[in-house]
Amino acid sequence: MIDILLFIAGIALILFGADRLVEGASGIARRFGLSEFLIGVTIVGIGTSMPELVVSFIAAIKGSADITVGNITGSNIFNSMLILGVTSLIMPIAFTKTNIKRDIPIAMFAALLLLLFGMDSLIAGKGTPNTISRTEGIVLLLCFVAFMVMSFKLDTIEGHIEYSTPEDNQPTKPVNVWINILYIAGGLFGLIFGGHLFVNSAISIAKDLGVSEAIIAITIMAGGTSLPELATCIVAAVKKRGQMALGNILGSNISNIFLIVGGSAVIRPLTLSPTTSSSLIASSVSIVLIFLSAFTIKKKVLDRWEGAIFLMLYIAYIVYLTLNQ
Repeated sequence: MIDILLFIAGIALILFGADRLVEGASGIARRFGLSEFLIGVTIVGIGTSMPELVVSFIAAIKGSADITVGNITGSNIFNSMLILGVTSLIMPIAFTKTNIKRDIPIAMFAALLLLLFGMDSLIAGKGTPNTISRTEGIVLLLCFVAFMVMSFKLDTIEGHIEYSTPEDNQPTKPVNVWINILYIAGGLFGLIFGGHLFVNSAISIAKDLGVSEAIIAITIMAGGTSLPELATCIVAAVKKRGQMALGNILGSNISNIFLIVGGSAVIRPLTLSPTTSSSLIASSVSIVLIFLSAFTIKKKVLDRWEGAIFLMLYIAYIVYLTLNQ
């Protein structure tokens, strides 16, 4: 009974935090002339990845590599398939030229680099443990620093115009920066604390059902720690902030790999089980599907029917994991 109450309380805090975070981040973007996408890919993307960071770092310290990497790959699959699927059902998401030429390819690069680092058995032969070493962790962290520097440097006036929405071009009231900073801080607190409550209660329930550690990480924990992204994207879609929603997902996926897996591997090298290793492939495929969706019937738009396909693919993946645990 207590777990159910904590579960509900966690969801309530997550929804509240998502609304305040989107409102505050949008205000900051307008005040300083930054694009909605940049705010989504940095402040919102990293902020909503905090639950994954906390869970993964603690798991790395305890030597639970399957929880560390399974949580990240599961979260990225959840982000790319379920969250973007739900978001596009609410409001089709338009891709900009920069999304297609730069932003999504960077997310694909991150996923494929993690796949390369985590699948040693494919390179060195069967029997070789799949391990992400400290050196590889440092490489991932350096990639994160490079990504952040590049994101801010390339957020030019032209980029802001490309990413802007009709709402951005309407006259707005003067923005109080400190109020928006408080919104962001309060939103992040609600997201992180709410996510913490949700994950703990969900894990407790899952363990009672006898589910394996790797499956828990890829499904229950990944879904729980990705609830901030889900709530934030739904709120952004309702407020017609499609670029912030897309930036949130791409930023979260990139931060999950470069920052969280990189930092976790530096704390302790990560040796992966077969189930977790296979999730690396699924994570890479999910981001490739986002890229391909920009070239389908309605070009440069993630339409509702594509969102429905993403949702069905995610459900099929979860069913596959459940049947093969």
